[in-house]
Amino acid sequence: MNKNDFFAGFIWKFSEQVMSQVVLFVISIILARLLTPHDYGEVALVNVFVIILSVFVTSGFNTSLIQKKDADKLDFSTIFYCSLIFSFFIYFLLFMCSPYIASFYRNKDLIPIVRILGLVLPILSINSIQQAYVARQLAFKKMFFSTTLATISSGIIGIFLAMLGFGVWSLVLQYIINNLLSMIVLFVQIPWRPKLLFSIKRAKSLMNYGWKVMAAEFLGNLFGQLRSLVIGKFYTPSALAFYNRGQQFPNLLSSNIDTTISSVLFPYMSKAADNPLKLKEIVRRSLRVSSFLIMPLMFGLMVTARPIILLLLTDKWIKAVPFMQWLCVANAFSTITNTNLQVMKASGKSNVLLKIELIKKPVYLILLFISVKKGILAVAITMTIYSIYAAIVNIGPNRRIISYSYMEQFKDVAPSLSLSLFMALVIWPIEKLPMPIYLVLIIQVFAGVFVYIACSYLCRLEPFRYLVSFLISKIKEKIV
Repeated sequence: MNKNDFFAGFIWKFSEQVMSQVVLFVISIILARLLTPHDYGEVALVNVFVIILSVFVTSGFNTSLIQKKDADKLDFSTIFYCSLIFSFFIYFLLFMCSPYIASFYRNKDLIPIVRILGLVLPILSINSIQQAYVARQLAFKKMFFSTTLATISSGIIGIFLAMLGFGVWSLVLQYIINNLLSMIVLFVQIPWRPKLLFSIKRAKSLMNYGWKVMAAEFLGNLFGQLRSLVIGKFYTPSALAFYNRGQQFPNLLSSNIDTTISSVLFPYMSKAADNPLKLKEIVRRSLRVSSFLIMPLMFGLMVTARPIILLLLTDKWIKAVPFMQWLCVANAFSTITNTNLQVMKASGKSNVLLKIELIKKPVYLILLFISVKKGILAVAITMTIYSIYAAIVNIGPNRRIISYSYMEQFKDVAPSLSLSLFMALVIWPIEKLPMPIYLVLIIQVFAGVFVYIACSYLCRLEPFRYLVSFLISKIKEKIV
């Protein structure tokens, strides 16, 4: 793997993720002040079904295009039509089932929300094929511009609608417009266009790989959203809003880094799939870098949860704090899970991917069944337990695929985990100081960054030196 090419792609993809999420984060802060937890809760109830169903129009289709080494125009057009037709079929089912969804939650107001929010499914199907093209060409710069423009524009529209009193509809329309604009901007930027070409033989070949990825990710999404569905059913929309708000902060950071690395890494892995030694080298470097970035962010966010919630969202969202803290711990281990899953996808082991999901999910159900009777906080705590269990299970197959053992993976993440925990212990007591909350947060952030970087330098951590040398080389290139 050419490290400069990889990091160039990483920087653009990471910039896209961070820019979009930071903008969305700022917008959500403004909207959280304009709207109520109940408004957010109603959209979250519906979004459970949209997120689950979106897997059928994205995951298996675009992944098969990226994984196939010699994918051509016929492959892209074939998968495009398969994905688009299937998306309309899925939307039709969602449209017809909207009264049952509303009845399940005992809230008739959800029927129009389901039917309108579901319109995003055909848009997502088109956008997923565009993103497959971008990933194959490693043209992540184009995705940066499309995502940034769409996020800012839709955010402004959402805020404007909220100020006019549209309530829950400001959130629904913001989400749809965001995805629509992203698709339009990418359409203008990239040369790929669907052709009047279709091959049943190619469709069968691609989906022979893709359906297993789709099934595995469907299970992942289904069970990932099951917590929200259960909370929405047995508690209140406001309770779900607090849980989701607590989840938003750690997801903002961990998902961005993991999604960035996965998006850039997957094409590289696919090209090295026939060389286990090279693939292992790529994976080890990825895991070291991602854990070096994600773990301090998660444990730092955990100890600053209360000041962040109070300062940004006011005390009406204070109930989100304990959820945020536990879900930060859960997200700290997500990078191990995601990196190992990418290996199985890139190696064409979609059958293994599906098998391990079937192994993990019974444990998920047991933990959820136990926790839901104990209260919503127990749901967040068991999410942490499951996250560690899932990471352990996902390592298993890669002991055979690339000879990447449990001990090797532990050694690769242990330095970052140890320094992150040390940093968190150092800055946690600062919250008790008698000073304004904004000053507490500023001191905690700067102290945390200083402690982690200083310890990384003194311990000569490999990912730290790797990142610093890359940034220095890029700065020199710009100067020259």
